[in-house]
Parts: sequence; structure tokens; C-alpha cells
Amino acid sequence: MIHLKTEKEISIMAEAGRILAKIIDELKNNVSLGVTTNELNRAAQVLILEYKAEPAFLNYQGFPAALCASVNSQIVHGLPSDYQLKSGDLLSLDLGIKYQGFYSDMAITFLVESNKGQTPVNFEALRLIKAAKKALKLGIKKARPGNTFGDIGNTIQRFVEHQGFNVIRDLCGHGIGRDLHEEPKVLNYGERHKREKIKPGMVFCIEPMIAIGDWHLKKSKDGFGYETKDGSLSAHFEHTVAILENRQKVLTKI
Repeated sequence: MIHLKTEKEISIMAEAGRILAKIIDELKNNVSLGVTTNELNRAAQVLILEYKAEPAFLNYQGFPAALCASVNSQIVHGLPSDYQLKSGDLLSLDLGIKYQGFYSDMAITFLVESNKGQTPVNFEALRLIKAAKKALKLGIKKARPGNTFGDIGNTIQRFVEHQGFNVIRDLCGHGIGRDLHEEPKVLNYGERHKREKIKPGMVFCIEPMIAIGDWHLKKSKDGFGYETKDGSLSAHFEHTVAILENRQKVLTKI
């Protein structure tokens, strides 16, 4: 069952989204060569507390951190560790918070560069990031009353495949509200005009996850993350989106 939100509930979720976007933006400033993903997790926890919110992922299904930090071939749910970031790494940060009883969720991917700007340019990695970011933008445009969730998935899939990449099939976006994961599933592939119709009051996360190589996954050694089976680079972007009477509103805009 898809839970429709009231105007007041969406207003609270919009504030949660603004806070989360600020945290992600500040967290990026902590990224530099040699920094560990554990250090980024600690920074995320401090920022969440400063904004009087709660970490959404900490202890969720046993996950022992506030931040998901996934590097290179790892797609999502990467467990922070003592891994030190290197020049040219692809880093995906996925973070959720709970604020006044409601959840918000967001993810970004970017290239870790040297402080002197001398990182060798990996054009294919940059193209992957750009494609994932654009896929999210196109998916959000389709998230409006009268369209279907199949329209969102089909738009994302067609664009990504046209760029020569693949969408991950076994992971997807989701509804969000008083629970971190609600109905419906928001797939990154599908057929136009299929699945549930999009209605005002819906709030959900659109999150394209794409890979340079094959879309099949395997579990990471940390026991929580998922990575590409063929070891190819991956990218992940996510926004929390609310559906209003005649338009959509991105709640996690930086």
C-alpha cells in the first residue's frame, strides 16, 4: 500500500530534505586524499546531531554506521572502513536522516581528486557520473501526476543504455515517509505506462544506479555492500521527491 502524505507532512519532509542536503554538502568538504571512509562516517554523525536529526541507517537491518560509503565497483551500502581514499577513486555517499518522525534519503557520486588538481583524467568514469546524474534528472521530470512508475524506469533505462552503460536491475528506489523504505518500488528500468499511477501526496526516492560493465551484482566482503560482479565502475545518485497537485518537488536539493 502506498501511503499518501498530507501537505503538513510534506512540509516536514521538505525541512528534513533541506537538512540532509546541507549535511551532504558539508560532508563533501571532508573528502581528501588519505581520508578514510570511517572518518567520513564520524563526520556525518557529528553533522546529523548538530542539525538535531537522527541517523536513518545506523543499526538499520544491523548496519553499524550512519553513512554508506561505496568506492569504485561498489554500488551501494558500502560499510565505512579504514580504507584511505586515493586520487581517481569514484566515491558514492548515501545518507539518510530522520527528522521530526520522517525520513529523508539522498546519494551522490564524485571523483576523488588530488589537492593539486593533478588527478589523471578518467574520461569514462566522468562520463559515467554525468550519465547517472542526468538519468536522475530525467527520471524526476517523469515523476508527475498522471504518469506511471514505469514511465520513470523506462526513461532512466533508455537514457543510460543509450550512453553505453547499464542500469542495476536488482536494486531500486523506494517510497519514504514515517518509514525509511515504503511502497512502491521505484525501478530504474521498465515499460512506459505500466505499474502504479503517480498521484499527489506520494513521496519517494528515485535513485539510478548504473555501471560501466554488466549489471549483475555480488555481495561485498564487508557483508553489507553490493558491487558489480565484473568489477566495473559504478555510480549512484538519489533524491527524495514529493508529488504535488500538478508538479513534483525535489526535497533534497543542495
